[in-house]
Amino acid sequence: MGGKFSNKYGDITISEEVIAQISGITATECYGIVGMAARNVKDGIVQLLKGESLTKGIAVQVYEDDGISIEFHIIVEYGTKISAVTENLMSTVKYILGLDVKQIKVYVEGVRVDN
Repeated sequence: MGGKFSNKYGDITISEEVIAQISGITATECYGIVGMAARNVKDGIVQLLKGESLTKGIAVQVYEDDGISIEFHIIVEYGTKISAVTENLMSTVKYILGLDVKQIKVYVEGVRVDN
């Protein structure tokens, strides 16, 4: 099951995996976000995910009423305002997807300090 929407030409269904990929790419392009972190962090060690493994830092849930919920696990850049970064992420993902996003949860799993 995936996100659904209809227009005058018919019905469109987008799989959860595609929603996660689009969301991951969008997140990594947002200012202040260094990358995605794995959802199941063990021993407090956070790993920065790259490339095709971006979706491991995102959980997508589709509801029966065609709404979706997205959970992000991100790593932010040191010196950025976390509230501004997360608000930017939420609004950008809602705009790019164009679906009925009911809820977005953002978990900041770490901060990267560049030398």
